[in-house]
Amino acid sequence: MPKVKPNMHEHLRNLCTEFGNDIFSTDGKILLCKICSTKVAAEKRFTVQQHNLTSKHKRGLQRLNVKKQSILPSSAYTSDDFCKFPVDLCEALLSANIPLQKLNNLKFRNFLEQYIDKCIPDESTLRKTYVKVCYEKVLSGIRNSIGNKKLWVSIDETTDVDGRYIANVVIGTLESDRNGSTYLLTTEILDRVNHSTICGLFENSMLLLWPNGILRENIMLFLTDAAPYMVKAASGLQYFYPKMIHITCVAHGLHRVAEEIRQFYPKVDLLISNVKKVFLKSPFRVQLFKDVAPQLSLPPRPIITRWGTWLNAVNYYCDNFETLSNVIKKLDGNESVCVRIAQECFNDINIASDLAYIKANFQLLAKTITQLEEKGQSLNTSIGHIVKIGDALKSLQGPIGECIFKKFLKVFNKNSGFTKISKINDILNGNSSTMASVYEEFSPTDIEFFKYAPITSVDVERSFSIFKNLLADNRRSFTFENLRMTFVVHCNNLSLD
Repeated sequence: MPKVKPNMHEHLRNLCTEFGNDIFSTDGKILLCKICSTKVAAEKRFTVQQHNLTSKHKRGLQRLNVKKQSILPSSAYTSDDFCKFPVDLCEALLSANIPLQKLNNLKFRNFLEQYIDKCIPDESTLRKTYVKVCYEKVLSGIRNSIGNKKLWVSIDETTDVDGRYIANVVIGTLESDRNGSTYLLTTEILDRVNHSTICGLFENSMLLLWPNGILRENIMLFLTDAAPYMVKAASGLQYFYPKMIHITCVAHGLHRVAEEIRQFYPKVDLLISNVKKVFLKSPFRVQLFKDVAPQLSLPPRPIITRWGTWLNAVNYYCDNFETLSNVIKKLDGNESVCVRIAQECFNDINIASDLAYIKANFQLLAKTITQLEEKGQSLNTSIGHIVKIGDALKSLQGPIGECIFKKFLKVFNKNSGFTKISKINDILNGNSSTMASVYEEFSPTDIEFFKYAPITSVDVERSFSIFKNLLADNRRSFTFENLRMTFVVHCNNLSLD
């Protein structure tokens, strides 16, 4: 009779028996080497013999004999989870933003093997196998945490160092009694940035979160900046998400008001930009500054796209005008154009009065932006900050003050979602007269979930800072698929909360 070939399950069990059940285990689908914490090709017997002859396996056997290492039972391993240790190791490295390639360092690898009595997987094994396992674990955790809860969604895009349009999707739960949890759901490359691609990203992200069917009535808030394509995308999405309010970030709005202030004071802006250049990459000038003003920090370097940094710089120059003037005057004006312009600015008495006016009347604006960036605030607290700054701007005297207040009104009058959520806040504060204006869209049960609703997109902005740190100059060989999985694991284990 012809020889009957055993099935795979029986074949794997025979290999475990032959080579040692204390060395190999199986779940009927794969053969796992407990010593190396890796799957072994087992279609033919000689591939197992070849594995036993590898230096990695031999070192593991030596550690087993010397340390008397205990071995987990075979029931702990499945075809979906080869071994808990490589998964935990990979997750720890990704969470701490330690490149997997560091495992190729012989000193580091030997240190780990010596003190944890485990066989350390190769970098390629973690990258090809366990990064995806960690990503799916994090994604599963997000899905379990979200469940059927009410949500807010925030989307923004940026251009990375490779010139790609990168869009991040951050979600958070809306709770009636506390500030909810925040998660980075995904990051994607956009072919182009317009309302169509944003709508597609939004829909695909919700399908990623709820693969069995999107809970459209659970999306209550959509937070973006005020870019026209974002506003247009939100307008289209509201047909499919009937309870969704679109709010353009109020911190962005206040920053636009701050930009209006900067345009009214070009001389002050000229002073700040040139003093910034004076001390940039000039150790001699920095040392002179420290000799003259040892207790004073160097002048701030405002970044125009960062909210409120220009106003904070104005406050610094106003408080230290005389000291800065003395330092700049000690420099040779013929040495550099920026030094000469800075000296001319300090000699202009009108600049000193402009600095005093800006600090006296607009310092609250920068302070309010900082307050809005804080997490865990109730909706009433956040809206209270906006009301306070509105009242302060309204009381300003003179033509410039009036123009700034008009800019403030223009920004917030265009933000229809802010008007709507302000009415909801009035209801939560006991003003029942506004209920009629929102009753058709929201039930009383829906309204209670807005108590800790965010009105800024600071979470998605922070995710871009994390992304840029992850994609450093010496880490540019990522495929985007691996970059996405690494970023999601890293960001959510950092906790956006």
